[in-house]
Amino acid sequence: MDRVLIEGMIVKTIIGIYDWEREIKQPVRLDIEMAWDISTAGKSDNINDTLDYKSVAKRLESFILSAEFGLIEALAEHCANIVLHEFSVPWLRLKVSKPGAVSGSENVAVLIERGTLK
Repeated sequence: MDRVLIEGMIVKTIIGIYDWEREIKQPVRLDIEMAWDISTAGKSDNINDTLDYKSVAKRLESFILSAEFGLIEALAEHCANIVLHEFSVPWLRLKVSKPGAVSGSENVAVLIERGTLK
């Protein structure tokens, strides 16, 4: 199965369990790998024959901007469900990162896979 990727998508949102985190927006980074057969689009060169990754990104951005989660695990699960159900993606691998969440580290992240890879 072919893959469509969105890498390094940064969105600021309220995320975290501590009181101070509930008062500010922090960046989260999304890296998304989505299974999608691109052969038809490769032949037709027509956007209607492929996964519209711009629409996926805009939908996730809109959701994240209006969401408030305590855990990146919950944010990841909700984002995965949006992509799987609203865009009919059969499988995805989603990494949600919270830069600077742990002192002395560059990043903290969760990586999930959902759906069925054909």
